[in-house]
Amino acid sequence: MTTKTTRDIAAAAGACIACSAAAAALPPGFVRLADLAPQIVQDMRYAGSDNFTGRPVPGYKAPQCWLREDAARALVAAQQEAKSRGFELIIYDCYRPRRAVSAFIDWAKGADESMKAQYYPHENKLDLFKRGYIAEKSSHSTGLAVDLGVLGWDFGTPFDFFDERSWTASKDVSEEARAHRATLEALMRRHGFENLPTEWWHYAFRGAAGAPSFDVEIE
Repeated sequence: MTTKTTRDIAAAAGACIACSAAAAALPPGFVRLADLAPQIVQDMRYAGSDNFTGRPVPGYKAPQCWLREDAARALVAAQQEAKSRGFELIIYDCYRPRRAVSAFIDWAKGADESMKAQYYPHENKLDLFKRGYIAEKSSHSTGLAVDLGVLGWDFGTPFDFFDERSWTASKDVSEEARAHRATLEALMRRHGFENLPTEWWHYAFRGAAGAPSFDVEIE
């Protein structure tokens, strides 16, 4: 009986150390969205190959949404309001390590166009910078930006579709898609997020412009 109790205590202590180590891996002031709201669906595209590069992106060892705590709590409040109105959010990207931003830049300058038909059929890859689809710095690296949609809703284009039809105010999508974009934008604005006009899915939380960025790997 004594031996078992000792082992239990040791196991519990080891678990606590592991928890502390995991918490320490986060950038300062960050939380894992799953710890606050495990019910929010996460489809973290850059941790796998279902993205415009066609492969897992450096910096994404795990398909997890990390955010600065104030942004995460605001997102949870947005989800709660959404559920009260009969719909639910789905998350595609949150905190993005700076190394991932660099990987996007390298990709945009490279020759690989294997995902062109799916993600940028009407755009020249080298023009993605000046068109605003690929940035040399990203508010995602501050932990104050999120890419998202609504489960089951048609927004007129897929996530990360580099095209003028993805602009939030585009008239080249259906009336239903325009209504969905307007509903999502109004919801997110009420909770402190501002939309990027060239991407219906991208929202930055207040204060993102002056916040520090990070390069901690997601794991």
